[in-house]
Amino acid sequence: MNLDDIRYCPGTLAAGHKTYSQSCLRNMFNGKKVSHILPYENPHKSEEVAGQFMENRKRISISGVQEKLSFILDKNILRLTKEGEHGTYILKPIPWDLKKVDQVPANEHLTMQIAKQVYGINTADNAIIFFRDGTPAYITKRFDVKKDGSKWGKEDFASLAGRTKDNAGANFKYEYSYEEVGMLIQKYVPAWRVEIEKYFSLIVFNFLFSNGDAHIKNFSLLESSKGDYLLSPAYDLINTRLHVGDSDFALNKGLFADDFKSEEYQKRGHPSKNDFIEFAKRIGLIETRIEKLLNPFLEKQSFVETLVSHSFLSEPDKRAYLLMYSTRRNLLYK
Repeated sequence: MNLDDIRYCPGTLAAGHKTYSQSCLRNMFNGKKVSHILPYENPHKSEEVAGQFMENRKRISISGVQEKLSFILDKNILRLTKEGEHGTYILKPIPWDLKKVDQVPANEHLTMQIAKQVYGINTADNAIIFFRDGTPAYITKRFDVKKDGSKWGKEDFASLAGRTKDNAGANFKYEYSYEEVGMLIQKYVPAWRVEIEKYFSLIVFNFLFSNGDAHIKNFSLLESSKGDYLLSPAYDLINTRLHVGDSDFALNKGLFADDFKSEEYQKRGHPSKNDFIEFAKRIGLIETRIEKLLNPFLEKQSFVETLVSHSFLSEPDKRAYLLMYSTRRNLLYK
């Protein structure tokens, strides 16, 4: 995009900003004045930069299909980590093998901002950032790194379930149910009654915003300052239906460990409010809390439309994003 056309904070999407707002700088970059433009050419257009990125990918230990690069904040400049350095940011450039690949960074950024700002979901700090030619990338701050550079303990739910490619096949991340994940939270989290509510809200959010990539490696427990484990901030939230024709849920079993489907689900082929109520009961939510947790997702949230309009998606994809949100909300509401 033309970098002179920026009118909204590339972090919070607040109006009236040509670069990161003070709020974004405080949360994302420890208050340092960081540019929204990376000190790199687009690696697709520069062999030298492409070589630097390829070398960096060898060192990052985070799994996943999409390219991820390790960055560090050096004074107030974001740069690739060097050998022996521990990155504190993850950069995700435009991927290669999806429809509308140029929209992926804006999609993930928007979805993460809606989760945080509209629904109060604890998310990893994130922003859009640009290469010198205006090509966007998604950047997120690592939540598993302490101020002294050491790491908090972190376990994703594939590890907690004991599932690997070797013992469960190539699709080990997907062959599970969200109910079974809830049981793992009960097993491993002492304060599970608090964390299970956060987990429930996140599952409803993923359905509402068509996140078909919510597999068991995209949920984690994170060590707290007290030494126990809590649900980590949400990460990798994205409306996958803008890019692929996927199903309602990432996990093959869907919500339930068995074959339960409400009457509405059986008629329409999509889950309803009653399915999520049954799911909430099964994972241990207190019944009097279920409606209160569901209601924000059933109501039309005008701020969703505001954030979509401020986002860095193309105009046709803004319309598609809102249509998908409206369609899913109608399924939940009925």
